[in-house]
Amino acid sequence: MPFPVDRPRRLRVSEPMRRLVRETRLAPENFILPLFVVEGEGVRKEISSMPGNYQMSLDELVRECEQVAALGIGGIILFGIPKHKDELASEGYNPEGITQQAVRAIKHAVPELLVITDVCNCEYTSHGHCGKVVEGDVDNDATLEWLAAAAVTHARAGADIVAPSDMMDGRVAAIREALDEAGFIKIPILSYAAKYASSFYGPFREAAESAPQFGDRRSYQMDPANAREALREMDLDLDEGADMLMVKPAMPYLDILRMARDRYEVPLAAYQVSGEFSMIMAAARNGWIDLDRVMIESLTSIRRAGADFILTYFAQPAARLIS
Repeated sequence: MPFPVDRPRRLRVSEPMRRLVRETRLAPENFILPLFVVEGEGVRKEISSMPGNYQMSLDELVRECEQVAALGIGGIILFGIPKHKDELASEGYNPEGITQQAVRAIKHAVPELLVITDVCNCEYTSHGHCGKVVEGDVDNDATLEWLAAAAVTHARAGADIVAPSDMMDGRVAAIREALDEAGFIKIPILSYAAKYASSFYGPFREAAESAPQFGDRRSYQMDPANAREALREMDLDLDEGADMLMVKPAMPYLDILRMARDRYEVPLAAYQVSGEFSMIMAAARNGWIDLDRVMIESLTSIRRAGADFILTYFAQPAARLIS
């Protein structure tokens, strides 16, 4: 048999050649950096399970955002951690709450930086659940009022995008209606449409101080075994007015992301969550993997599966590498 005419290795012979024919590309604008803001001044407390990530007071947060903008990163998503928590998540929709203050501070100092706000209640409730608890369960419809009120306060503070992450039924419609009635018809909604009840969120719960004080979130977040249900959730959110969709976590759910990319034309996000980040960091610190290469490979896999942008704690080091 004659040797095949096709030799795919011809297109792999050098880095310039590989770069020329590369199908999936990363750029700093593909990344959104999650940031955690707390009350106080001069606070920069490292999160033990997430090396290189911090709870930051407003002054430190603004300095961080200036660095993010200088790197050309696509934007940030804010998670507020108040001193006071109660059963009504009242600090979540307080116009002078920590998240609302943070949005104003960032927009004053770095107006060109895209600011997304996480719209949920778990950081603000004393019990750590994502809504109003009635007889041991989260009351879906009562929670919608809190979410809508929070989204409006975020928009008034200057948020560019609001991102509901609670997984309540009907939350996108409630938020869209509230934003429109308040005059914020131009504010898009990035829906955490397929958010799974994942075990990969552990480090985040330290970072956001949001662990449930009883039970778990499986009655409202999705079952990891389900794929078709994710598409149903996405269909519903689009019907209710979502402008963009998110899959969370990212790498354990690349199949869901690919299904969404094949089905929808809207922008898609994926969240490389805390557990994904921390496992890579732990393996690298033990010398088991090459941090830079695994970081870029993991982000590339998420883009390749269909994400237009990625929420990732690697945003800054990855931006420095690829720039």
